[in-house]
This record gives sequence, C-alpha cells and structure tokens, in this order.
Amino acid sequence: MTTLLDRTSAPAPAVRSEPPRREIGSRVLGGVSQGFLLIWGAMVLFPLLWAVLSSFKSDQDIFTSPWGLPSTWRWDNFSRAWNESHIGTYFFNSVIVVCCGVVLTLLLSSAVAYVLARFEFPGSRALFYVFVAGMVFPGFLALVPLFFVVQNLGLMNSYLGLILVYATHGMSFSVFFLTAFFKTQSKELAEAGLVDGCSHWGVLFRIMLPLARPGLVSIGIFQFLGMWNEYLLPLVLNTDERRYLVTQGLANIAVTQGYHSDFSGLFAGLTISILPVLAVYLAFHRQISAGMTAGALK
Repeated sequence: MTTLLDRTSAPAPAVRSEPPRREIGSRVLGGVSQGFLLIWGAMVLFPLLWAVLSSFKSDQDIFTSPWGLPSTWRWDNFSRAWNESHIGTYFFNSVIVVCCGVVLTLLLSSAVAYVLARFEFPGSRALFYVFVAGMVFPGFLALVPLFFVVQNLGLMNSYLGLILVYATHGMSFSVFFLTAFFKTQSKELAEAGLVDGCSHWGVLFRIMLPLARPGLVSIGIFQFLGMWNEYLLPLVLNTDERRYLVTQGLANIAVTQGYHSDFSGLFAGLTISILPVLAVYLAFHRQISAGMTAGALK
C-alpha cells in the first residue's frame, strides 16, 4: 500500500519545453533578412565610398592603387571640376529646374488629389485611374511626342520647358499618394472652414495642406531625388550645353575627360553631384517614414 501511494504521489518528470516552430521560423527569417540587408547595404556603400576616395586622388593613384587611400589628399580636384569642367554651372542649372519642378508638382498634385478625395463627380474614379496608369506607363515611349510638343510650344532648351515636363512627369505618383492621404483627413474640418466663409481654395491652402505636411514632405523628397537623377528627359529636351543639368554634365565630362585623362576631376564632379542627394536624405529621412505611415493611419 505504501509503495502504491509513493508512486502516485511522486512528481512527474520534467518535460523539456521546446520553442514553437513558428518562433524558430521567424528567427531564421529575421536573420536571413538582416543578412540580405547587410549585403545590400555593402553593395551600395562600397562603390559610393570608392568614388569619394577616388575624388581625392591623383590620376596616377587611381590606376596604381585603386583600392588604397590617397597618397596625397588632392582638394584641388574639386575646384578644377567646379570651374574648368563647369560642374558649378551644371549644378546651379539642376538646382533651378529641380526646385521649381518639385514646387510645381506639389502644388498641382495636391490640388488634384484634394478634388479626387473630397468630391464625387462623373468620371472622378476614371480620372484617378488615369493617374494610376501613368505610374506604370514607360516614360521612354512618350519621348518622341513629348519632343514635338515641347518644340511646338517653343520651350526647347529652356528652364521652363524642363520644369513643366518634370512637374507633369511626377504627378502620377504624387496624385496617387496624396489622394489616399487626403481621404484620411477629417471632413468636419473642411466643412467647418466652408461654414466660416472660407472658399475651397482657402480650405485647401489654410486647412488641408498644413494637415498634409508629412505627406507633402515625403512626396517632395521622392520627387527631388528622382528629378535630380533624371537623365533621359534633359538629354532629349535640352541640347544647349550652357543649360546642361548635372547628369548631362557628368556624361559629357566622362566623354571629354576620357581623352584628357583627368579622371580625378571626373570623380570630384561625381562627388559634388552626390552631395545634395545625401544631404536631403540625411536631413529628412525621418520625415519620409512619418509621411509614409501617416497616410495609412486615421
């Protein structure tokens, strides 16, 4: 009897708990994704760092020790690229065209997106899908008719022609993004503004655009990066060397400097063209994340 009671009252042997399969799978997937991101980041950063280091080298150092540090840090490469290779002129041309193009894109796309988000009228959904279709339409297919349109308007080789083309080229994504953003905003605020005597333009500029600031900042950054790196449109619509943009100027320098063997000046010009993109991203990378998530939350 005692033996039976002892057996029944004895504690059960401890069972080793194993982590669930889902937890193991999530850890493995997280490790793989992090490893992929690290490899991707190294693939992006390594050519960038190599180009920046090459901009401080002499032509001899570039060919004799392409992977090493500069034997002498040549700061004069930047002044030579800025003045002799006319990177300064190309840089300011790009600043004028890109900044005006971004501002015009934000103004036009915000007005269109506000109308599509707030008002129901015949063809509103069809118009919205037209802008959505513009996001997937290959831009190079429209180069020939776009060339003749700009030429017939007398805007070839002009800042205004490039600004208008850049603004319309970036409207599809901007309208798509801002329409979803405006739909999350409160309708009561717009109605209260109308009751207080504010016009529709006043509601847009005084109430809705300040509320949509995170989305506008995100769109502005994306448009700036895309317009600054654009090469095909200015190549077709801007053949005047005095009005070349940075991308055209670098391509021209790559051809001409290849004969002069001034590769250090070429890398210096490339570094100068990269600086605005890095500055904009480092200054506003948090606003990009905030703007992308703000439109999804109500």
